[in-house]
Amino acid sequence: MNESHFSLDDLLLLLDVADAGSLTGAAQRRGVPLPTLSRRMTRLERDSGRVLFLRGKAGYALTAEGRALAAEAAELRAVRRRVALWADAGHGPAPVRITAGTWTSRHLARALSPGRNPLWLPLFLPSNAPLDLARREADIGIRNRPPDSSRLARRRLRRIGYAVYGSSAEVTGYVAQPDGPGLAASQRWLRAEHGDEIATTASDLRLCLDLALAGFGRVVLPCFAGDAETGLRRLSDPIAALAHDEWLVSHHEARHDPPVRAALDTIARTLSAAPPGDD
Repeated sequence: MNESHFSLDDLLLLLDVADAGSLTGAAQRRGVPLPTLSRRMTRLERDSGRVLFLRGKAGYALTAEGRALAAEAAELRAVRRRVALWADAGHGPAPVRITAGTWTSRHLARALSPGRNPLWLPLFLPSNAPLDLARREADIGIRNRPPDSSRLARRRLRRIGYAVYGSSAEVTGYVAQPDGPGLAASQRWLRAEHGDEIATTASDLRLCLDLALAGFGRVVLPCFAGDAETGLRRLSDPIAALAHDEWLVSHHEARHDPPVRAALDTIARTLSAAPPGDD
């Protein structure tokens, strides 16, 4: 089999199918019409001379041969990223995709300065999105625990503490998010320890803060966020059950891209300089 018969574009699309877990997901991710993607995967299968996909009512799934080919082509992800950075060079700062919790993202948005970041521009992804840094769905993650994957580089930043805050000591009750899947640890703790004291709810953590500032109830916040709000007072000792380390995480190859490297260094300096939460 002559490897020159393979299309690099088709191999990149195969990686998208492997990452998305379906042909439909890959088509949506790359903006390729589904019939076009199906045709190109059929061509790749024909050129390889092997069965790469299992076709069924649930869509396409990679066979063992398909997974093996995707593993061999995995480094093309890094090539695609470097080519994109090269193409963007000279057109202003490169976007660096960051995934972090609400309060860390808010702190960074306030602390970062456009004039000091000539190489990169922060692009914040939804904090509740299930993004996989190992598959480079984001460039940088700020996490509550170190990653398990050997493909990810990590750096411990600081210890984060949490406490109860309110506009005054006279405020009673709590403001919380509605109960449901995907709640942050602080919200789960609040419901477990003070569930019968919740006065009102808001779907967004930022709205919970606004309601607390208006005096509708107390709120549980990271100390670095709560202490920075001039309209709030700390009303409890640090909550030992919620304290955790904060980790800066990136793909071990992506971290060498100049914009990502600059972003990592800036974020590390910014968060390490921020007042840590009390243990």
